[in-house]
Amino acid sequence: MPSFRYTGRDLHGARVNGAVEGISADAVASELLARQITPLTIEAESAQDSGADAFAVLRDKLRRKRVDLDELIIFSRQMYSLNKAGVPIIRAIGGLAESNRNLYFRGILQDVRASLESGQSMAVALNAHPKVFNNLFVSMVSVGENTGQLDQAFKQLSAYLELERETRKRIKQATRYPIFVLVAMGVALAVINLLVIPAFAKVFAQFHAQLPLPTRVLIGTSSFMREWWWLLLLGIVGGLYGFFKWIETDAGALKWDRIKLRLPIVGGIFERIALARFTRTFAMMYRAGVPLLQTLSINSASVGNRHIGEAILAIRESVERGEALTRSAHNSGLFTPLVLQMMAVGEETGALDDLFVEVADFYEQEVDYDLKQLADAIEPILIVAMGAMVLVLALGVFLPMWELGSAAQGRG
Repeated sequence: MPSFRYTGRDLHGARVNGAVEGISADAVASELLARQITPLTIEAESAQDSGADAFAVLRDKLRRKRVDLDELIIFSRQMYSLNKAGVPIIRAIGGLAESNRNLYFRGILQDVRASLESGQSMAVALNAHPKVFNNLFVSMVSVGENTGQLDQAFKQLSAYLELERETRKRIKQATRYPIFVLVAMGVALAVINLLVIPAFAKVFAQFHAQLPLPTRVLIGTSSFMREWWWLLLLGIVGGLYGFFKWIETDAGALKWDRIKLRLPIVGGIFERIALARFTRTFAMMYRAGVPLLQTLSINSASVGNRHIGEAILAIRESVERGEALTRSAHNSGLFTPLVLQMMAVGEETGALDDLFVEVADFYEQEVDYDLKQLADAIEPILIVAMGAMVLVLALGVFLPMWELGSAAQGRG
């Protein structure tokens, strides 16, 4: 975070000066005003003025520059409590900034406070930091400001973010065992190819006998790994780098999200997670009074899957042309007949938000069940893979032993 030198006057009119860190000059001015110091000049420190500039740059690069989901949940809860208690919004943001341990988040909140003091609305101030506050967050705050229910907007946001956190936690728990097994298999293969097989190869070479095909394959693979390990490592790192760069592009992200939905076993889980997120967010925003077309537009970017997001945009275009929401959803092919019936009832009765909550609950129950069954579904595949690995190793090691033993008995 950059450092600024300032001069100002305190409450008694005495001239004061010093240095303070901040995300911008406006944020520093806001910080000084909170200390009851009226700033006269604020200048960014140059590398020569700052002294240990190299260390400052290194410290800034190593400092965490992101806001976790847990921190957003705590922020939303605190904003709800402070707004409900009648604390002025500028004072609330300032207090949360001063008490925040995440220096990156603190700087953002200081900048938000400076924007509020300059006359901007809360939604506009938050929208200046899209990496932390997405369109969904900003839209909910905007509706809360316009309706005079900002506290309820933060309450709904905290509840939504808590559900998102629980979904991520369940996904991590379900994938922990398969990932552990795959890593263990990779380590075992590396140890066998680099240490075990070379030892057996030295023994077999002493007999100068024709080795079976599985043994020759194992020895050849081991020799290649020991001689060209750096090339394998370079290929893996380069492949991963290229893959992550590819999915950062719009075309790559869309293609990868489409592929994820077609993956065996987990593809359906990815789809239901995205649909649960869409229906839950739709219900929250529609209930808060966000217009239908705007709700669909924001949801298309918040479901976490570009392919499904494009389908939601297609639904929005159909609704904009005058078609009913249920019919547009049916044409998208995303939803099951049961869910479409629930949507139709909600649209006919005017309780669309309530029915979308029911649909979200339905999808989340499906996701919860699928995640619990994920380990059971993957376990047979892992067992077969481990069995095949053991079989290949057994054939490669023991076949030549049997043949050499038989040959020795025949000579005896």
